[in-house]
Amino acid sequence: MPPDARSREVAAEWMRRARSNLVRAKQPKPEEALWEDFCFDAQQAAEKAVKAILVFHGVDFPRTHRISELLALLNQAGHVIPASLWEADRLSDYAILTRYPGSRYPVDQPEHGQAVELSEQVLRWAERMLHTR
Repeated sequence: MPPDARSREVAAEWMRRARSNLVRAKQPKPEEALWEDFCFDAQQAAEKAVKAILVFHGVDFPRTHRISELLALLNQAGHVIPASLWEADRLSDYAILTRYPGSRYPVDQPEHGQAVELSEQVLRWAERMLHTR
């Protein structure tokens, strides 16, 4: 069944927020800021982009930060997930492990760059899936 007007509207709002998170993830880092926080925004951008597709197609999803779980729901609903997108689950750690004090490791600038690249890949894919720009 094609998405109704409300599904399109809500999906567009999820994408607007995803783009906002990506913009924040790419901001210049002040000295006192942590790369972990910028990576969290990269993760949020990817997560919200996948949730936009789920909403668009009327697929219910739980409250989770685990990107692989969200992609699996899309896959189960009959949508093909490119193999390279499954790698985006690496971003999930930025919402689950590294954003709190005492995390298992500090994040550095090169790792942040990789997180942003993964996030951008997910957003580009989501925009194609939604036919938006």
